[in-house]
Amino acid sequence: MKTITFYLDFISPYAYLAFEALPQALEGLSYRVDYRPVLFAGLLQHHGQKGPAEIPAKRDWTYRQVLWQAHTLGIALDLPTSHPFNPLALLRLALARARGGDPNRYVCETIFRHVWRGGAEAADPARLAALTEQLAPALAVDDPVVKARLRANTDEAMAQGIFGVPTLQVDDKQFWGLDALPMLRAYLLGDPWFEGPAWQAPTRVTVGVQRAAAVPSADSRL
Repeated sequence: MKTITFYLDFISPYAYLAFEALPQALEGLSYRVDYRPVLFAGLLQHHGQKGPAEIPAKRDWTYRQVLWQAHTLGIALDLPTSHPFNPLALLRLALARARGGDPNRYVCETIFRHVWRGGAEAADPARLAALTEQLAPALAVDDPVVKARLRANTDEAMAQGIFGVPTLQVDDKQFWGLDALPMLRAYLLGDPWFEGPAWQAPTRVTVGVQRAAAVPSADSRL
């Protein structure tokens, strides 16, 4: 049985869709999943990137695309009232519910659906209070253990070169994005392509023209 480490942030609609689609995408296979919350904004800052919602033209397309993908997959998705929002409270709640460890699927599902179903404000204090009461975390969301676990998860992801969510890691292989689920399935089925030259081919491509690094925006440091 393979173990999949699912790096996620509840702010990401692609992470939500991949989370909902994963059981069907891997139907019939033997595996276990460790759900690992990370701060996506921390990954963006580390790699000098902007999030899709921080680029005006890309923002509109991103929302249209995820709504279309949800439609084609038969997954309920409603855009929250405002986005992006600060997801720290939700990330810490997931870890607090798990006593500072990895949250289970029920906890992640509950928080993802809090954000991506119903079209309400994800960070609304009253809704957050109700969600916290529902999940009944064992630790306070501001407990040092919880904060340290989120930092450790994010640092771990950075150290492994993870740049976005969702990223699903199995063995030494990383699969980024909702559209990588068929690729992940093929790997778990033992497709020999992954042991051939194609997987290592990108490492042999030299960098050509390189632009100056962009300065991260203030929003990406939330």
